[in-house]
Amino acid sequence: MYSRIIQPPSRSFFLFGARGTGKTSWIKTTFPDNIYIDLLESETYRRLLTEPSRLEKMIPPQYRQWVILDEVQRVPDILNEVHRLIESKKYRFILTGSSARKLKKKGVNLLAGRALTYYLYPLTVTELGKDFKLEKSVVTGHLPVAYTDSKPEKYLESYVSTYLREEIQQEGLTRNLSAFSRFLEMASFSQGSLLTLSDVARDTAIERKVVENYFSILEDLLLASRLPVFTKRAKRRLVSHPKFYFFDVGVYRTLRPKGPLDNPEEIGGVAFESLFFQELKALNSYLDLGYHLYYWRTSNNLEVDFVLYGKRGLKAFEIKHTKRLGGHHFSGLRAFLREYPMAKAYLVYGGQEHLFEKGIEILPIETCLKNLQTFL
Repeated sequence: MYSRIIQPPSRSFFLFGARGTGKTSWIKTTFPDNIYIDLLESETYRRLLTEPSRLEKMIPPQYRQWVILDEVQRVPDILNEVHRLIESKKYRFILTGSSARKLKKKGVNLLAGRALTYYLYPLTVTELGKDFKLEKSVVTGHLPVAYTDSKPEKYLESYVSTYLREEIQQEGLTRNLSAFSRFLEMASFSQGSLLTLSDVARDTAIERKVVENYFSILEDLLLASRLPVFTKRAKRRLVSHPKFYFFDVGVYRTLRPKGPLDNPEEIGGVAFESLFFQELKALNSYLDLGYHLYYWRTSNNLEVDFVLYGKRGLKAFEIKHTKRLGGHHFSGLRAFLREYPMAKAYLVYGGQEHLFEKGIEILPIETCLKNLQTFL
């Protein structure tokens, strides 16, 4: 198992993350010899679902270690009991889950101020260490099992079929599995692109309101995110639609159709960008950097892939798959710097040289990913 860089607090906390990111493994390794209650276990689930107050009987009196509730979203009402036990018994809880959807509907706010919220993401380049190989990462992604399995493609296909389709249906999140499957495939074409719901609805022959609900399901299950446009003190006319990303590049590559009409260069370029985004998002969270993440795009298609805004400053990153750079590759960053001259600008590309070009630092993608913390 790889060591994770997430640093747990000393008080009760939620740990959210998509299935397969390694929450259970990390919890069991980091907090051994503590009370562990698995809500995926059918008998435990049934007992606590029918009577959440039974939780107290599972904890010895005067217990001062951690109480771990795995997949807590399966029994949302148990949060009332957790709340009571934190207040009356001073117990410390670790509450893991792959979905905040049910908790949002049934009282997660009851623990506001009493339990912090943390997230676990796919493995980072730092966590992989010497095992990191760029060519592998942009194909398999960074889910722990996918990265270490001898047949990652089979694992990812299983992940997509059993989780993204069947389990979503079993949870009652959608009744029309064929429509949702069509949606997932079409959503893969939106990876790293502006998200226009009406276009996805038209291409999938699904009502726009249903498409919006499907995207919300992916976000609630931490399987995807929408990246808003950076508009602070904008002098130019900007687009208004967000960009869309699945949470892991391996999952995106598995969902994305591959055939004679699909451009390998386009898929590879999006994979580079996607890997950078998931690394950026994880480090920002783990290291508590406090950035808000955006992209920037004008109405005449000048674009910067990622904009970071926070107390640590304003940073702009443009990701290019190409090994050879031309003047047109700098146009988005140059336009951004004209509007925000205080920003630090980076062009990350597939070449090998570390260069500087009129206020823009040019970084090989492998070098940048391995040392990303130093540029944030």
